[in-house]
Amino acid sequence: MKTIEIMANTPLFGGLSEDQLAQVGGIAQDKQYKRGEAVFWEGDPGIGFYVVVDGKVKVYKTSSEGKEQILHIYGPGHPIGEVPVFSGHRFPANAMALEKSRMLFFPRQDFVDLISLQPSLALNMLAVLSMRLRQFTLQVENLSLKEVPARLASYLIYLTREQENADVVTLPISKGQLASLLGTIPETLSRIFSKMTQQGLIAVKASEITLIDSEGIEDLSVGGRLGE
Repeated sequence: MKTIEIMANTPLFGGLSEDQLAQVGGIAQDKQYKRGEAVFWEGDPGIGFYVVVDGKVKVYKTSSEGKEQILHIYGPGHPIGEVPVFSGHRFPANAMALEKSRMLFFPRQDFVDLISLQPSLALNMLAVLSMRLRQFTLQVENLSLKEVPARLASYLIYLTREQENADVVTLPISKGQLASLLGTIPETLSRIFSKMTQQGLIAVKASEITLIDSEGIEDLSVGGRLGE
């Protein structure tokens, strides 16, 4: 796909005219990443941001002990590292390609110059940042206030909305990566999957999860507990 066609299908650039898209596309740089290759590291200068075209990228932080906490996993259409565009600060986390990925890179100063000329682009960016703030708020709530079973239930409900399927969802990441995203370890996550299966809430077949008792999963997501 051409750069302009790609941008037209992303929320950040939605609603822009062809001329505006052409202007934005004029500053975009096409970049390719291999699986496991770093896009940027925490502390790197925030010289621009990225939009995923193909593939999958994880945004994560690592503790001094080497423990990894995945913050987000983004696929096609999602921007990454956009906050430093406005703050001028360094990247606050790491980003790495989970699979072979193609991305568009937008240099910070060139993009800021365009925003000053295109108010509609600034409004789109504000909408994306507002959505990200909501996502972070929900993630903080899940990690700090909910037990792991409730976090998993919340994530499954999120997948039903994202994949537009009320009964069956497909995990877009490995269970090990999901454990990191939910702030737990793989062994604990496996036990919870087993308990939810035994109690008739879900059925698991590889990466495919069938939601058998949606009401029970909803109750669990808001603080309910799994029986022994």
